[in-house]
Amino acid sequence: MADTTGKGLAGVVVADTRKSKVDGEKGKLYYVGYRIEDLAEHASFEEASFLLWNNRLPTQAELSEFTHMIARDMTVKPDIIDVMRDLPKNTHPMGVLRSMISLLGNRDEETEDSAPEANLRKARRLLAKTPTLVAAWARIRDGEEPIAPRADLGLAANFMYMLKNEEPNPTEVDAANVYLVLLADHGFNASTFTSRVVTSTDGDIYSAVTAAIGALKGPKHGGANEAAMKMFMEIGGPENVKDFFEKQVKGEGRKIMGIGHRVYKAPDPRAVILKKHAKALADTTGNSKWFETAEKLDELARADEYFIERKLFANVDYYSAIVLYTLGIQPDMMTPLFAMSRMAGWTANIIEQWADNRLIRPRANYVGTIDEPWVMIGDR
Repeated sequence: MADTTGKGLAGVVVADTRKSKVDGEKGKLYYVGYRIEDLAEHASFEEASFLLWNNRLPTQAELSEFTHMIARDMTVKPDIIDVMRDLPKNTHPMGVLRSMISLLGNRDEETEDSAPEANLRKARRLLAKTPTLVAAWARIRDGEEPIAPRADLGLAANFMYMLKNEEPNPTEVDAANVYLVLLADHGFNASTFTSRVVTSTDGDIYSAVTAAIGALKGPKHGGANEAAMKMFMEIGGPENVKDFFEKQVKGEGRKIMGIGHRVYKAPDPRAVILKKHAKALADTTGNSKWFETAEKLDELARADEYFIERKLFANVDYYSAIVLYTLGIQPDMMTPLFAMSRMAGWTANIIEQWADNRLIRPRANYVGTIDEPWVMIGDR
């Protein structure tokens, strides 16, 4: 009988990587050896992306040139925007993004060229254009005109500008940048693994990224922050948290969205950082309702024996929901922002997979019957 350990590939190592290391027992995360805390404090999203693609930090000259190229590549041609205008306004934003990335692949002359230099150029274009697509759809579905990116702004600032059509607030830009840095890569999560599986077939980078977006869309992966925010909105405010916890969580066994993680058995370092930025945004905007709701629920869970015994802590989705909502991001737009960030990690892993590519083809443990007698259709 085949080995049945590692259901869902739990604990199964499928490849070597230099991109990121997740230490769930200690609550540590590293990109190419650098602590996530240092990157969140000091790095721009462009700098973190350069690190993931090149396995080293850029010089000042390299970063300036790279940031300039990202800003230049953020422009999306009008015909792509026109396709978005024709989509039903109730289309899920992740469905829109999935389709638009696939369309970009059909328009890219280098799509079928998987040479390292070509893949880096395509990765840069994907990283740059995704924020433009996400911001454009947020406006189109609300009946507003998309805003073109500015050459003088970095990626996080440009996104906030394209979303709101106003000069970005430094506190908002800082929070958006930190969010993008923190979500850029995270081991062989479901969507990253999906991108590597497609790449292993010698599939092009756009196919791999489109498949990754499909994997990220699910509520057990990227959609968890959307689910967390909807839960906070259902609770309604900090004054209702205790009743929610006692009746629904303790009484009915309802899961707290955003608490608990498949890997982390210690506090998720990304959640710790995002909580600080959620508090800063609450103080700056004067809108502390949702932060206080999340913090109070978090405190009740961390003091409860059930959560303590199982080592269940707030994960990145929990406080990222508060950060993004305070930035003006609607719940169903939160997963596309996740994709904006993870685009750096997906493309880094795709490039790494191409460097030593082998078809990923696991086996299944068949548990059905064998040698069933054939019954003619008239006798069934």
